[in-house]
Parts: sequence; structure tokens; C-alpha cells
Amino acid sequence: MASRGMTSPEQPTGSSGPRHVLVTGASSGIGAAVAMRLLADGWMVTGLSRSEPDIRAPGFTHRPLDLAAADAPAIRSTLDGLPAVDALVHAAGLLRVGTLGALDREAGTAMWRLHVEAASLLADIVVPDMAPGGRIVLLGSRVAAGAADRSQYAATKAALVGLARSWAIELAPRGITVNVVAPGATETPMLLDSARAPSPPRRPPIGRFIQPTEIASLVAFLLTPDAGAITGQQIVVCGGASL
Repeated sequence: MASRGMTSPEQPTGSSGPRHVLVTGASSGIGAAVAMRLLADGWMVTGLSRSEPDIRAPGFTHRPLDLAAADAPAIRSTLDGLPAVDALVHAAGLLRVGTLGALDREAGTAMWRLHVEAASLLADIVVPDMAPGGRIVLLGSRVAAGAADRSQYAATKAALVGLARSWAIELAPRGITVNVVAPGATETPMLLDSARAPSPPRRPPIGRFIQPTEIASLVAFLLTPDAGAITGQQIVVCGGASL
């Protein structure tokens, strides 16, 4: 990746030309909604996902990558030649459910690698060259507080909060913010995944599922200069389900 000079903490990086954001999980669901929203906002977007997104827009680049299996060299190779990164949105996700006595170790490992290890590897690679005004947003879950039949998933999402708060402390002096957006039941392919049949989703009190575009709007705000004082936070978007 290319590097750039330092900019004012009050302004997003990439002052010369479009700002550049990496969005994982860009092929569907929340990741795709985030990519589309940021493209509409004028960002240059690089999407990382196993399959190619159905996004045909100026400013969008797709780099195929299986983050659940990628190590640091694979990620560096995938990012080679890209502009310096102004923001990282880690939206790639996987949900597997299971009760105590029937937990699937491989499923737990896969979720940990995709949610936690991938976030760590990506941040470790892109943050050293990130200028003031940089942004990191991790997609967590309301379930991070705990939920029956989802202990392994909840553990990985709770770990993201620990990562975000730790990184926020480290990066605050550089004017870089780190936050977690934690959706409740959102109308995505994951919501209808047959793998979650033993633990089906329930509609929030607002009477409908959350829309990916609603999550994308919050992520987009967190990437703006107006959100420069928000860091180390987990923002829950649950339609009232956590009340």
C-alpha cells in the first residue's frame, strides 16, 4: 500500500483525492450496504470478500480473499498496490449456533478467525500507515452481551469490543477512532441462514427487522469528521430488543 503525509486531526485523511476505505464482507448483507453507502458518499472503496460483489460503480475495487483462512502475508499480498487506507470497516461475519454439550469446535474456530483474528491482522497491517483522521469500525452484535445457543458467536463479538476499546486508547493520540457497531436482528442472508434454525430470529419491538442500510448509515457517520470525538464505543442498533 502507498503511504501519505499527515493531515489535520479535524479532517479525514486523503485530503488530496477521494478517501479510501477497506470494507470486508462486501459481497452481501451489511458489508455490501456499507460499500454502496460509502461509494455514494464519495469514498473510494475496496471490498474484500470470497465472492465478487454485484457492485458496478466508479471508485469500487474488489479483491478476493477468504479472511477466515488468510494469514498476514496473504492479506499483505491482497492489499498490494492499493492506496493508503483511511478507514477500515470489518463487516465480514459468520453465525453458527449450538447448545452446551453439542458445541462445534470447528464452527467456533471459524467464527473466531473471521471475526477476531481477521480484524487483528487487518488493523495490524493498515493502521501503522493510517494518518490522523483515520477510522476503524468493527461490526459486532447485540448478542455480545450473551444469548442462549450462541455462546461461541457471542464470545467472538464480545472480543471485538475488547479490541476496539484497547485500540481506541492506543490510537486516540493519533486522531484515529475505533468503534463497534452492534446490530440486532438485521434483514440479511445471515438472518435466514439454515444453520441458525435451532435459534430463529425474533422481530425487535419496533415490529420489523433492522435494515442493512440503517447500519450502513451509522457506519458512514462514524467515518466522518463529525464523529471524531466518538471512540472506544459499542453502539447497539437493536430496534428496542435490548430494552
